[in-house]
Amino acid sequence: MSKAFTKESTGDEADDEAEAGPALPVGAKNYITLEGLERLRAELKQLRQVERPKVVEVVSWAAGNGDRSENGDYIYGKRRLREIDRRIRFLLKRLEIAEPVDPALQKNRDQVFFGATVTYVDEQDIERTVRIVGVDEARIERAEISWVSPVARALIKARVGDTVEMRTPLGRESLEVLAIRYESS
Repeated sequence: MSKAFTKESTGDEADDEAEAGPALPVGAKNYITLEGLERLRAELKQLRQVERPKVVEVVSWAAGNGDRSENGDYIYGKRRLREIDRRIRFLLKRLEIAEPVDPALQKNRDQVFFGATVTYVDEQDIERTVRIVGVDEARIERAEISWVSPVARALIKARVGDTVEMRTPLGRESLEVLAIRYESS
């Protein structure tokens, strides 16, 4: 068979999967805090109004320079443009299905639910404080964990003083809830 009739991977399929972001459980709502929703909207605005126009300008300039096959600005620019467009599509889909939740409106404040900031201690007596947020806004460096993470799933519906079991690859681990608070986004 002639090579002209075979599809070669451009790497875009892998990029699509990597850009897809964290998966939601089947049938689950895309819960997100008001702060997280605003961050996604700001990123979308930045991509549409700043980054994409700059890249389009560079690609347009590079295309006018003649031979595109060896034009690094053109090749890189087109690749970057695909990345930006892919991210924009992802953000639009996620914003469309987003279910905003304001943790400050939580009535049952003595139990852990979405948006709670929870302090717990593990079996090694290490105390940690995490905030349970949406899958699209989790940032481990800020101790914000997704509501579908193993820690959050173990903590959901727990009360201060409760000991809950978390499943890990190494087995079960116990976590004791020390404090629960809800802050506005």
